[in-house]
Amino acid sequence: MAASSSELKVEIGHVLFVDIVGYSKLLMDEQTEQLQKLKEIVWATEEFRRAQAEGKLLRLPTGDGGALVFRNDLESPVKCALLKRHSELHVRMGIHSGPVNEVTDLNAQANIAGAGINIAQRVMDCADASHILLSRHVAEDLEQYPRWRSYLHDLGECEVKHGVRIGLVNFYSEEFGNLATPKKLKDLRKKRARTRIVVGLSIAAALAIAAGLFVLRKRSTSFANIPHNSIAVLPFVDMSQEKDQGYFSDGISEELLNLLAKNSIFRKSRGGSTWRMCWKARCARRATRCGSRRN
Repeated sequence: MAASSSELKVEIGHVLFVDIVGYSKLLMDEQTEQLQKLKEIVWATEEFRRAQAEGKLLRLPTGDGGALVFRNDLESPVKCALLKRHSELHVRMGIHSGPVNEVTDLNAQANIAGAGINIAQRVMDCADASHILLSRHVAEDLEQYPRWRSYLHDLGECEVKHGVRIGLVNFYSEEFGNLATPKKLKDLRKKRARTRIVVGLSIAAALAIAAGLFVLRKRSTSFANIPHNSIAVLPFVDMSQEKDQGYFSDGISEELLNLLAKNSIFRKSRGGSTWRMCWKARCARRATRCGSRRN
């Protein structure tokens, strides 16, 4: 076990992950033709030939595309991704730099493992046709080169497999790439917007319920101060034509109150609002009567 660990060689690889969009829907001969065309285009790039000649290139076929791991410099996968657009060949690409190591699979064939290639694939999975997506880590390194800055367009974060969140940057110009926002990010933003709306409505509903409970509690407290056996006698209104029966109206009100007070069920409050209303009405009638006499 110790020997195996000592033989493990991890290095930083600059990974370009490519696949053909809609590959599984193609006929068998069309799949073969598309793969051959992609191979010819990639192998014709200067970066591929140079890294291959220097022994700084690892290749991993994936059936519908493949991964190229450059071990020479950061710009190699970016330059290799600047493929000419072909109307009959639709590919998507993801680029990331991270730790990789060369391993041997069950078929005794060379393979590549490590976080570098895994994240590069996750970045590519977020892309649509013609997209060249970079991890934010790669984009931050490319910003050090003035010639690349105008092509870097931040897309924010995207949640990928196992709930991992990756910062993405769209790499495009008028000659290459795809300026549209990837569908996966659009769907994620819509989902987040719906979540914010639901949370906002939930908070508003909770506040409304809390406010309603507060008002009900205040009202309950106010009603609790009123005796259960309570009755209010309002002043009688003088409906006579001469409006000179005010004292008679007040007398009826007072008589009713006195009769109710004799009943032990009811309690007569002192200086209540009923008598304040009666007194105001009586003063108003007196003022009116005095004014008419002076005239």
